[in-house]
Amino acid sequence: MKRIAALALIAATAACSGSKAPTAAPDTTLARDTATDARRHGPEIAAFAGLKAGDKVIDLIPGGGYWTRTFARIVGPTGHVYGIWAKQYAQEAATDVRNYAALTKNPNFANVSASIQPATELKADELVDLVFTSQNYHDYPDKFMGSLDPAVFDKLAFAALKPGGVLLIIDHAAAPGSGMRDTDTLHRIDPAIVRKQVEAAGFTFLGESKLLANPGDDHTKAVFDKSIRGRTDQFIYKFRKPG
Repeated sequence: MKRIAALALIAATAACSGSKAPTAAPDTTLARDTATDARRHGPEIAAFAGLKAGDKVIDLIPGGGYWTRTFARIVGPTGHVYGIWAKQYAQEAATDVRNYAALTKNPNFANVSASIQPATELKADELVDLVFTSQNYHDYPDKFMGSLDPAVFDKLAFAALKPGGVLLIIDHAAAPGSGMRDTDTLHRIDPAIVRKQVEAAGFTFLGESKLLANPGDDHTKAVFDKSIRGRTDQFIYKFRKPG
């Protein structure tokens, strides 16, 4: 079943502007993304996830599109990246949503599509090899997202994946033992509670990457604090759906 963007914002922005078929052009985002790789480690994290040509990916709440573009280049024309915005988040990020809709019309990213769905849904046109979310898992229990138990997302991710598929979560680390206390104030979450919640949904924990770790972050500041922004201690957890 083909998903259609749930809000007019994506539908209007993503509409074709003329009758002529688009032709390929130089990827003007490549140089910018390559420079960003040094800080965000996109190719290395994709490799940690096991991403390969032909894979199908859900990029949940894709923000500025860096991860989508990285994944789209790897999976190639036989793969696909489904950019899914939780409706509540999309309402707070209208500019990012518009820009992402434009990305789906770029001939260099013909393997990317966009939709807006309730936070209680996570549906692509097919089962996928990878569900990925960066710095958004901690948002689910917050008021603007409907104060959802993250277990809701974990079960949705499990259902969206092929047997053997991977769930990769990147998020800002909170102090050990803090659970979900700081999700709305500091925009952080305790890695231990994430692992516990995801494993409870039936996933197997495969390990973590330290590519985004920062031992100098004491976990007491909000992630937008100028003294730590862009350098927070982040955990990267990899889980697999059995099968």
